[in-house]
Amino acid sequence: MTHSDPSRAAALARLQAFVPFAGTRYARERNYDRGSDRHHGVSGLSPYLRHRLITESEVLAATVAQHGARAEKFVQEVFWRTYFKGHLEHKPLLWHRYRAELGLALGTLADDEMARARLEAAVAGETDIEPFNQWAQELVTTGYLHNHARMWFASLWIFTLKLPWTLGADLFMQHLLDGDPASNTLSWRWVAGLHTKGKHYLARPDNIARYTDGRFSSVRGINELAAPLEEAVLDDALLAQRASGASSSPENLDETELSGFGPGDGLLLHEEDLHQQSLARELQALPCAVLPFVDGRASVAASPQVTAHVQGALEDAAERYGATRLTAADPAATLAWAEAAQLHRIIAPYAPVGPVADQLALINGALGAQGIELVTVRRHYDASCWPHCRKGFFALKKQIPQLLDSVVLAQGNG
Repeated sequence: MTHSDPSRAAALARLQAFVPFAGTRYARERNYDRGSDRHHGVSGLSPYLRHRLITESEVLAATVAQHGARAEKFVQEVFWRTYFKGHLEHKPLLWHRYRAELGLALGTLADDEMARARLEAAVAGETDIEPFNQWAQELVTTGYLHNHARMWFASLWIFTLKLPWTLGADLFMQHLLDGDPASNTLSWRWVAGLHTKGKHYLARPDNIARYTDGRFSSVRGINELAAPLEEAVLDDALLAQRASGASSSPENLDETELSGFGPGDGLLLHEEDLHQQSLARELQALPCAVLPFVDGRASVAASPQVTAHVQGALEDAAERYGATRLTAADPAATLAWAEAAQLHRIIAPYAPVGPVADQLALINGALGAQGIELVTVRRHYDASCWPHCRKGFFALKKQIPQLLDSVVLAQGNG
């Protein structure tokens, strides 16, 4: 599965091609991983949804319009993405805990030659477990893995290869085109048995054989008896240090509260949300700038594929909006643009917990010192869904019919 064109036009074409298969066929085929370039049972929309080149509301509205209740499984998968984002909004320390644990794991590697060797073999796809090796190579080569393969990979990484879960999550964030702080962190925690305490996911040979259509029919060496992980004990001061970057977060509004545009207002786009036409069409008339790629999602630079994908998505947005391309993601570049355009208020889409939110906090501090206001706008879809994401997915799942009626279908392209 390739995503060589990170544009809104490509996202819409992908949606149009997938929608006819989003009903009973998706429910029947979605769990099968048939190998690289044969992922025909899934939508392939996640790299576009990740940056909101296309929105959840657009995808859900198109799917429900054609299939109604027959699209239940696919609809739930879209809401799973929403759940993870909402859950991390309620528990942002989980992101900072992950980053702190990752730092500790990387530090331990420096003194543990055997652990380094196991890690290098896993990353290179040179273990004794053939399906794991192929998934590792597919991840690095294509920037994509089928969702079922991600679960198997994470389980084998944690419970069979005995590697820190944070290093695996970091590897995914380096290479996945749809790498997302919320979905990635919480999915790895779920597999490990940390998201739902004591409930973990164990890869099993028969399950792998069945859902790879027999490609891997006799896998040996898998640990099927491993106990779930327990939460690491961390210094609260270390977590507080990690969380300190969010202390200057800008004011946030629901999109329904956004009004009164005029001279002195500007629009700042970033990689978390690149379809502002569906937020408030009046924003299109404002001076606009695009924040460059904010790396920092992983312990090392994102892969060339991820970098090219995000930069391509940003360039597509800049062309669609006729926007200024800021030369750097640092606060000075944004401040220089705002002063040159004589702006008093900058409006930006809301950035969920992660590197972009941290960067906006820094930019907010620099702008505020010069009397320029930064306001972020949260989509009504998120504002409606996230209150139901405090605990498990079931609370959000119960609300799906109402949310479809009152938010998605009522707003059209929302």
